[in-house]
Amino acid sequence: MMSNAVTWKRDLDVLVVTIDNPPVNALSPGVLEGIVEGVEAGVADEEVRAVVVIGAGKTFIAGADIREFPKIMAGERPMLSLNPLLERIENAAKPVVMALHGTALGGGLETAMAGHYRVAASSTQLGQPEVKLGLIPGAGGTQRLPRLVGVERALELCVFGNPVTAKEAVDWGLVDALVDGDLLAGAVAYARTLQAPRRTRDLTIESAPEEAIEMIREEARRRMRGQAAPLSALEVVCAADIFDFDEGLAFEARIFESLLKGPQAKAMIHVFFGEREVVKLPFVPKETRPREIRRAAIVGAGTMGRGIALCFANAGVPVQITDAAPAALGAALDWVKHHYEHAVKHKRLPAEEAARRAGRITGARALTEFGEADLIIEAVSEDPEVKRGVFAEMDRVARPGCLLASNTSTLDIDALAGATGRPGDVLGLHFFSPASVMRLLEVVRGAETSPEVIATAMELARRLRKVAVVAGNKFGFIGNRMFAPYREAAIRCVQEGALPWVVDQAIENYGLAMGPLAVGDLAGLDIGRAIRKEAGMPETVEDALCETGRLGQKNGRGWYHWEGNRRSADPGVEQVVRAWSEKQGIAQRTFTAREIVDRCLGALRAEGRKVLEEGVALRAVDIDIVYVHGYGYPAWRGGPMFDG
Repeated sequence: MMSNAVTWKRDLDVLVVTIDNPPVNALSPGVLEGIVEGVEAGVADEEVRAVVVIGAGKTFIAGADIREFPKIMAGERPMLSLNPLLERIENAAKPVVMALHGTALGGGLETAMAGHYRVAASSTQLGQPEVKLGLIPGAGGTQRLPRLVGVERALELCVFGNPVTAKEAVDWGLVDALVDGDLLAGAVAYARTLQAPRRTRDLTIESAPEEAIEMIREEARRRMRGQAAPLSALEVVCAADIFDFDEGLAFEARIFESLLKGPQAKAMIHVFFGEREVVKLPFVPKETRPREIRRAAIVGAGTMGRGIALCFANAGVPVQITDAAPAALGAALDWVKHHYEHAVKHKRLPAEEAARRAGRITGARALTEFGEADLIIEAVSEDPEVKRGVFAEMDRVARPGCLLASNTSTLDIDALAGATGRPGDVLGLHFFSPASVMRLLEVVRGAETSPEVIATAMELARRLRKVAVVAGNKFGFIGNRMFAPYREAAIRCVQEGALPWVVDQAIENYGLAMGPLAVGDLAGLDIGRAIRKEAGMPETVEDALCETGRLGQKNGRGWYHWEGNRRSADPGVEQVVRAWSEKQGIAQRTFTAREIVDRCLGALRAEGRKVLEEGVALRAVDIDIVYVHGYGYPAWRGGPMFDG
C-alpha cells in the first residue's frame, strides 16, 4: 500500500519508486518502509525487469530524521534498526538502481548502498557525516562502504564526515555511472541494461595498509581532539575487514547505540538544532521580505576589512573597499591577489574561479564612490569618535535603503546610528577573525534597527555561509561581553599563583581550541588594556606586561614568547607576574586543572546568565552557538550554557 511519502509507477518494464518527503526526503518513520514496499512490488510484478528508486524535489535522501534521535535518547522511542529493511532491498531478486541527485548523506547514502547499482547527477554530494553529530553510521555504512570503495577511502568518509562529489564517487566505485540531462530517464535506461542484482555485502574488501590507517588515526586525533566518534568510526570500519558482514553490522549497532546514548552526541545534536533555532526571531514578522544585497562596500582595508571582502567575493557578491591611507588600500589589494594565488597553488581553487573571485574585489579612492552599494560596512579602528565620523559620511553617500553596518566588537550601535539620519538602517555585523574562515556572525540590533534590516542580515549570513546570531546592543554584545570575565578569571588564577601556560593548558585539555591568555596575545594585549580602560575596569597583571613592552604575538612577546604562530613559555613573564602579585599583596597558591576550568568556565556561564536576564541574547542556545562557532568552544560539549 503506497504512502504519501513514497509512491511507485511503472515505466514499461521498469518500476520507478519515488520518495517525496519534503523538504529533504529525510528517512522519517514510514519512508524506508515505503521504499521497501515499492521495491518488493516491483519484484512481484512479472512484467518488471528492474526497479529505480529516486527522490522527488531537490535531493535523493539527505539523511535520517534527526528529530527522532532526542526521542530515543529520552527513552520516548525504542532504539530502531534500519538494517532489516535495507536487507530486504539488498535481497531483492531483481536489479535495484538508486538514482541520486542533490545529496545522499548519512542514512541516505546507506540506503543507496543497499541498492544493487547507483547512478548520479554530476552535482550530487555523497557522504557519511554522522561524526559531526557525535555518531558513526548506524545502518550498515561502516560495512557496505569499505566493500565498495576500500577500507582507506571508507575511513576518510566515515572518520572525517566530509562529502565527496559524484565524479569522485564514480572514480572510487561508490557510484556506477553519471547521468547527464534527465536523471530519471538516464536511470531507467541504465536499469534496462542490467541482467542481475549485485549485492554490496558480497563484494570483496580492499584492505588498507596499516601505516595508512595509523595516519588517519593521528589526523583524527589532531583535527577532532577530544571527540569519541571519529576513532570509533575508524575501529568499526576496520572491523569490516575482520568480521563477516553480519558480525560487522552487529558491532556497528553496539557502537552506534553507545554513542547515541552518550554525552557527546547529545551535545552535538543540541548544537545541530541550535543552529536552526537561532534564526527564529520573534520580532521579525514571517512576511518580512529581506532587501536584496547585490553590491557591498567596506570602509577600512586592515585585517578585518580585507577578510570581510573575501567573504563577499567568495559568495559571488561584488565588493568595493577603501581606506583613508592609500598605502593600506594598495596593500590590501595585493594581499587579496596573493590569497587567491595561494589557493590555486595549493589546489583549493581552480585558476578560473580564483580569478573570478579576485575580480569581485575592487579598490575605491574614497567613500564617496559607494553610492551604488546595497550595504556599507565600516571596519576602522575601535575608536568611537572615528567610527561616528565614518557613519556620518556613510549616511551622506549611501543611497536610500542601503544598510549601514559596523564591524565593531564592543561599541554602542545606537551611538553610531545617532550620527546618521536613518537609524532604522543601522546595525552591527560583527565578523570574527579570520573573517573568511570563522563561521560566526553576530548581528547586533540597535534600538531602532528595523525588522527588515535584521531579516536582510540573516539572509546575507546564509549567502555568506555564516551562522548568524542576533545580539542586543550592550557593550561587548554576547561573545565579547562574556569573554571579558572569562579572561579575567584566567588572569586572576595567574595573579594567585598559576603559571599562564598551565592555565591555558587546562582550558585546552577541556577542549577549547585555545586558552584565554594565548587568545589575548593573538588579539594584542594593548587592545585588551584599551577595552578595560574604556569600561573603567581595574588594572590587572596584564597591564604590567604591556608596560614591559609585551604586546602579544604582534611583537613576539606577550604572555608567551612567539616565533610566527608558535608559542613557548617565557620565564620573564613569570618574573613580572610574581613581582606584580607581591606588590599587590596577593597570596599565592597552587591550582589543579579542574579548579582552573571550574573558575574560568564558571565566570563564563555566570556572565551568560546575565546576558540572558538582560535580553542581550534571546535564548541560552544562542550563547552556545556563539561560543562554538566564534570562540572555539568544543561542539562535543554543547556550549557554555548546555547542561547536558
